[in-house]
Amino acid sequence: MSAVPRSEKPAGRFRRMIDRLSSSQEDLESEELREDAETAGCTRIGDCRDRQVVTVTGTLRTVTLRPRAGVPALEAELFDGSAALDVVWLGRRSIVGIEPGRKLMASGRISMSRGRRVLFNPKYELRPLGRE
Repeated sequence: MSAVPRSEKPAGRFRRMIDRLSSSQEDLESEELREDAETAGCTRIGDCRDRQVVTVTGTLRTVTLRPRAGVPALEAELFDGSAALDVVWLGRRSIVGIEPGRKLMASGRISMSRGRRVLFNPKYELRPLGRE
């Protein structure tokens, strides 16, 4: 065995093909989401810190209507391959286009709530569903 970790070795075409064939579908999707975030120039969700102003991108995993302090709130979980982030729109019951599986780019100030990253009332842009 070599002393150099596998991730630090130069990857040839054959090695990349073997890695892709031996990876799970979830791993491949996470890698694709991380690459999309990098090419869009966004901050990785896993690198976001409390009270930091960020622009993130990813895929919405879940969308739920959950009241907060008696006010309707639309909550969605955004995943970019590195970590998940809760996106919350206060006072909204629904937003056209906000649905599970949709790609989204959001900007705002990160806060921490119950140990999870949260983005309240972000500026957002719906991304195309397919590859362009």
